[in-house]
Amino acid sequence: MNSTVQWPDTQLDIADLVSGGWRPIPFREFVLKVHQRCNLSCEYCYVYAMADQSWRNRPVVMPPLVWRAAAERIAEHARTHELGAVRVILHGGEPLLAGRERLLDIVAGLRAALPTECRLRVGLQTNAVLLDEATLTDLCGNGIEIGVSLDGTEDGNERRRRPDGRSSYAAVQAGLRLLGDPRYRDAFAGLLCVVNPATDPVACYEALLQYAPPSVDFLLPHANWSRPPVRPRGGGATPYGDWLATVFDRWYDAARQGTHVRLFEEIINLVLGGSSRSEQVGLSPVAVVVIESDGAIEQVDSLRSTYEGATRTGYTVLADPLDAALSHPGIVARQIGVEALSATCRACTVHRVCGGGHYAHRYRPGSGFRSPSVYCRDLYRIIAHVRRRVTDDLARLASGSMA
Repeated sequence: MNSTVQWPDTQLDIADLVSGGWRPIPFREFVLKVHQRCNLSCEYCYVYAMADQSWRNRPVVMPPLVWRAAAERIAEHARTHELGAVRVILHGGEPLLAGRERLLDIVAGLRAALPTECRLRVGLQTNAVLLDEATLTDLCGNGIEIGVSLDGTEDGNERRRRPDGRSSYAAVQAGLRLLGDPRYRDAFAGLLCVVNPATDPVACYEALLQYAPPSVDFLLPHANWSRPPVRPRGGGATPYGDWLATVFDRWYDAARQGTHVRLFEEIINLVLGGSSRSEQVGLSPVAVVVIESDGAIEQVDSLRSTYEGATRTGYTVLADPLDAALSHPGIVARQIGVEALSATCRACTVHRVCGGGHYAHRYRPGSGFRSPSVYCRDLYRIIAHVRRRVTDDLARLASGSMA
């Protein structure tokens, strides 16, 4: 556990926020860590390859006692806050390693516990290696939406996601082909792809398009000021921003939109004065909580990339209501918008679009989460690029000169 007092730990005055009228946003998305192990070995994984190694001391599979308690706590939270809908993500590790029967039991338990007026959406995030017809039939038959992680081309995928040196791409490709079958297509939630500036951006994007995903979300590799991102030699000052700008142009200039790209659409929305639903950009409050396989109520697990114990709240579904975590400084910090940003960020012209970037990427040892993102220059690069393209098109549209 990092013993240094860091922001927001004891430095965020929550009582002052409340007296000024601030109120927490109830959780609406719940990530259940149903299986702690994975059948792939990804070099950038924040669970296994970075600072926090607490997975080693947790149950491999979420026991019935824990998932039943989690279901009751989620239902309690929904009743307390009169929520009309909640979303539960079955996560890992690799959640399919928990077995189909266990996953279906968990979903049935959630549906039985929730009040009838609260709609339940269930998602599952997988690497697709274990997707087969029997699994997809069960998942789709129970209304479970399936998101898949894939790093683009076969070469790009194999360099970063190999289990014990063995190839995984053929199995992933087979799973994705099945998921795209008309029988299961409605359950396909989309693809997640971690940006790698050493790969060809257009080739990566087009490799993802071959699966006809309904959406693609590009994620920056988790990094911070104690563990900066890898920057290829000769890649310039903003290799991640340059990579994203190239993909943006391919996506934006297409005669027909190949898919939704969440990051780009969120930036466009923010540039035009809207809000964001993404953790990567914008200042919208985050209403997500993680329930670990031992029942621990934790902050978003991407914080494992920063230091040991960064996700802890001290609460558990076996003893505490989820409302208890709403007053944790780390949860509060994700809900107060511009007040959580550093002075440097607030002075920046794009801070309401950038939102300081992903919270985990702001971490600096000794001071905590109130620094600019370690990807600050890259974020400015892609935001400025998108804003320029969009405002130029709006100007041409206003002048009547757009084709």
